[in-house]
Amino acid sequence: MRSYLDFEKPVAELEAKLEELKALGDRDGAVAISEDVARLEAKAAAALAELYAGLTPWQKTQVARHPQRPHFVDYCAGLIEEFQPLAGDRVFGEDEAVVGGFGRFRGRPVCVIGQEKGANTEARIRHNFGMAKPEGYRKAVRLMGLAGRFGLPVLTFVDTAGAYPGIEAEERGQAEAIARSTEACLGLPTPNVTVVIGEGGSGGAIALATANTVLMLEHSIYSVISPEGAASILWRDAGRAQDAATAMKITAQDLLRLGVIDGIIPEPTGGAHRDGEAAIRAAGDAIAAALEPLSALDAETLRDRRAQKFLEIGRSL
Repeated sequence: MRSYLDFEKPVAELEAKLEELKALGDRDGAVAISEDVARLEAKAAAALAELYAGLTPWQKTQVARHPQRPHFVDYCAGLIEEFQPLAGDRVFGEDEAVVGGFGRFRGRPVCVIGQEKGANTEARIRHNFGMAKPEGYRKAVRLMGLAGRFGLPVLTFVDTAGAYPGIEAEERGQAEAIARSTEACLGLPTPNVTVVIGEGGSGGAIALATANTVLMLEHSIYSVISPEGAASILWRDAGRAQDAATAMKITAQDLLRLGVIDGIIPEPTGGAHRDGEAAIRAAGDAIAAALEPLSALDAETLRDRRAQKFLEIGRSL
């Protein structure tokens, strides 16, 4: 069953009427209403397209967090063949908020790492809502080390509200683990490409997103703090999250203009949650296009360009 966001109520009403009309047409002896169905379908599609053409930053935040939006495991299943997951950081234990391993992307062997939020209550608890602990980032470092040793490109998929802020994470060195993961990304001798598929929150995101090419889905967000967190700090009122989202420039369109990211992957009309397969295909095409020029570069050039890319952020504003 489709889940609607608050601002989608006009579309929800139209689609509810459409479903009622289709159900009526399916009944035996019902009057043919195909023209009415077609007219209402066109009206609903036009309303959806108009709505999503002018989303505010806060509305994009809601879309990025939509519970039916494709998660990392969906992208992995749709894009990676022969995927072999690896577990554990060889220091403390396994963190299922970060899923990683090796497989083939369009016939090419790659290392794949992603943050998984989970699609239902049980999965969300198991994956800790995509909020990684130190062992998750140390697992990522371990996988990137293996990828560098065997000359494999690294693909990372970011979808997290941020690194886990609990006491046990701090006790096990959360900040150090994030820094080491960021360092591992910068030092990779092979190409790395990041896709922000939902939320890209704070250091929890940058630990996997320090890449040669950073891409974002059209309605994803990427920020140093959540809008609610920023509102609580700036105005001591989390209810002003909408104002914070606008001021922080967290959308893909703003970040491309500011030079923080390298490209935007278009989503189906109505967001990736309406047509996950189309969104995954588009992400695959964008990743393939990004990898092509990077594959011709040597390790030193890849490292230099990667470092220079991040050093230049904010210098031309």
